[in-house]
Amino acid sequence: MPSSYRALCSDFYINAKLNVRMELPTNREPVLDLFERTRRSFPAMNAFRRYKDELALESAANATPHRWMAIRAASVRTGVVNPNTEEEMYSVHRMAAEVSPYYLSISPLDLEYIELLYGFDLAAKENHDEITAAALLGGSPLAALLENDEITINDCQPLLGMKVLNEQGLEAHFEIKTRSGSNSTASSTPGTSDPISVYLTLRCYDPVTDLKDLTGKLDELIERGQALVDEYAVPNLLIPLRDEIVSRSY
Repeated sequence: MPSSYRALCSDFYINAKLNVRMELPTNREPVLDLFERTRRSFPAMNAFRRYKDELALESAANATPHRWMAIRAASVRTGVVNPNTEEEMYSVHRMAAEVSPYYLSISPLDLEYIELLYGFDLAAKENHDEITAAALLGGSPLAALLENDEITINDCQPLLGMKVLNEQGLEAHFEIKTRSGSNSTASSTPGTSDPISVYLTLRCYDPVTDLKDLTGKLDELIERGQALVDEYAVPNLLIPLRDEIVSRSY
């Protein structure tokens, strides 16, 4: 499975977030104890970093996979980049869901939502917005807007949000992020090193009433997210974008 994703994009990653209603502790003992517990499970995560708004533990940037954990005022976040196996895709997220509530005094009442994000980066030298419009809008009624030699598309970032029926509190969002239009901080000229990104985000509000059920709820999100990636994101977003990028390279 991971190898099939790597064939479609330059990088892919899975991030998870536990978001809380009250501020988390940032004093030395609970944070260092959680990070030490994490390092015992993942020895390569041995770099402690302090950023402006977060404390982070991460592996080396060139590690495969690259893993990280970050504590912000109201969230615990984990991520893995370019995992090689399905177990590597989710192990750090499961560990965080299992142990971080106890180290950081998170209760079910405090837990606002749990989130899972699948991200795919596609390297593209041409105008990202034109690529996205051609790949995803071609043949649709909106395509008529593109059939004009006097215009250049400079902002095409589709976002589709939905609630999942029969699963209370569960939301899903598909998003395309481009980085070469006039509204982007990246250069608008061809050759930009920033990628086109495809995101699938699943968020479950008020997920559990017992912390023992938190890893089970995460596994439910994983099962749902994996199905949405394989059945919808890959054939309807990643492959059309990849094919359009390849067609412009000749």
